[in-house]
Amino acid sequence: MEIQVRVVDRDRWDDLVTLFGPSGAYSGCWCMWWRVSAREFSANGNAGNRAEFRRLVDAGEPVGLLGYHGAEPVGWCAVAPRQAYQRIQRSPTLKPDRPDGAGVWSVPCFFIRRDHRGGGVTGALLSAAVRYASDQGATIVEGYPVDTTAGRSPSATELYTDTVGLFTRAGFTVHKRPASGRRVVMRRDVHASRHAHPSRASAGIR
Repeated sequence: MEIQVRVVDRDRWDDLVTLFGPSGAYSGCWCMWWRVSAREFSANGNAGNRAEFRRLVDAGEPVGLLGYHGAEPVGWCAVAPRQAYQRIQRSPTLKPDRPDGAGVWSVPCFFIRRDHRGGGVTGALLSAAVRYASDQGATIVEGYPVDTTAGRSPSATELYTDTVGLFTRAGFTVHKRPASGRRVVMRRDVHASRHAHPSRASAGIR
């Protein structure tokens, strides 16, 4: 299945709304969960989170990528400088051990339309996110997948960050294993992405 990947901007807002639906992807999230505090997230609610995310898109902030099958939006991947994600910066398990500059970008979540899950959309989006971040000046791309090895069976609500296997296949390696064991911090030096061989499914970011 061929997936075309596009950068989300104000011209693609309607496609994002179509994909996310009335619930804003997950429980009124509108991909604001990582960007604001728990108190702000709850106070904003579905409508407030949507309005704030729309503001970021309209302002031209890096927010993420949409994957298309034909003309239909079928998948979403958040990608932006790590400093944009307050919850990562404050997390006792995911925050960096030491400052490592503005060159670190994060890929904290995915949302794939139900009828396209398991079809390679997530892999296409992650590969494209690496290239996009590199083009924007990133030196490192970071993700926070769930480790499903050793017989661990995470709940569906945990898998919006996807799995260690996905990131490994995209050239990421484990940077830190928090003691909680829930999520793993994985990284990729994006200078290596210049020599990668992108799949047809992830080609053509615009």
